[in-house]
Amino acid sequence: MTDKNTPNVAFIGLGSMGLGMAKNLLKHGHKVLGVDPSAQAREAFKAAGGTLADTPAAAAKAADVVVVAVVNDKQVETVLFGDNGAAGALKKGDLVMQCATVPAAFARSLGERLAKSGHELLDAPMSGGRGRAESGELTFMASGSPKAFATAESILAATSAKVFRLGNAAGIGSLVKTVNQLLAGVHIATAAEAVALAAKAGADTRAVYEVISASAGNSWMFGNRVPHMLDDDYSPLSAVEIFVKDLGLVLNTGHELRLPLPMAAAAHQLFLAAAGAGWGRLDDAAVVKVYEQAGDFKVSSPKR
Repeated sequence: MTDKNTPNVAFIGLGSMGLGMAKNLLKHGHKVLGVDPSAQAREAFKAAGGTLADTPAAAAKAADVVVVAVVNDKQVETVLFGDNGAAGALKKGDLVMQCATVPAAFARSLGERLAKSGHELLDAPMSGGRGRAESGELTFMASGSPKAFATAESILAATSAKVFRLGNAAGIGSLVKTVNQLLAGVHIATAAEAVALAAKAGADTRAVYEVISASAGNSWMFGNRVPHMLDDDYSPLSAVEIFVKDLGLVLNTGHELRLPLPMAAAAHQLFLAAAGAGWGRLDDAAVVKVYEQAGDFKVSSPKR
C-alpha cells in the first residue's frame, strides 16, 4: 500500500523545470514514474534514479498523483485526454496536479471534467525557473479543494519554498499566474531596454547594473536577467518562446475581459521580434538582441 505521506507520482514533462522537480521528489522518497518525448530528458531522469514509463496512461496506472509540467493547455489536454492519456488510467480519488501556465478558463474546465470522473485537481502553476526547480525552492500559486492540498502536501514540500493557497476553486491559481507573467515579461523587456539605452549612450553597463541593483529602478527580473546580457550568455534557463506564449495568454485574458493591457502588448511585440529573428530557443534575456541589432551595438561588458 502506498504511504499517504509519499504517494507514487506520475510525472509528465521532464523539461527545464519538471526535471528538477522530479529529482527532488526522488530525493524525498517518492517513487516517480517519468514521461517525456525527449530522450535526453528521459536519460537524465533515469540517471537520477527515476523510473520511466512509455505513456502518460502507463505512468498514471501505477501512481496516486499525476503531476503535469508541460508547456501549455494544448499539451495538458493531450497528455491527459489524448491517445494513451493519463486521465483514463486514474483510479477514483486520484489527484492531478497541473503546473503549466494555462488560461484560467481552461483550468476551471479541467477541474469540472476531472470531478465528473471522480478525480481531484490542484491548479498549481509554478514560478522560479530551472534554478529554483533544481533547488526545490519554487513558488506555487495553487487553488483546489482541501483534499487536493492534503494529497499534494509532500509533493509541494519537496519542490517549493512557498505555496500560496488561493482558494478552493480551480482557475484561481492560473489567473494569479497570468498576472505574474504579465509582470515578469514586462520586467524582462524593460530591463533589456534600460541596459540597451545605457550601452548605446556609452555607459559602463556593469556599473549601471550595480547602481540600479541598489536603487528604486531595480526588479527581481532586472537582477536575475541582466547578468545574462552582460555576459552575452543566453544558455536557455527560460526561453524567449515561453514569453511569446505567456504574454499571448495575458493579452487573450485582457481581451476576454475587455481590459486594455498596453504594457503587456508592447513587451509581447518585443519577444515576438526576438523569436522572429531566430532567437526563440535562447534564454529570454536574449530579447535584448532586438535592441542590439537595431542599434548595431552590444550591451555585454567584460567582468571586472
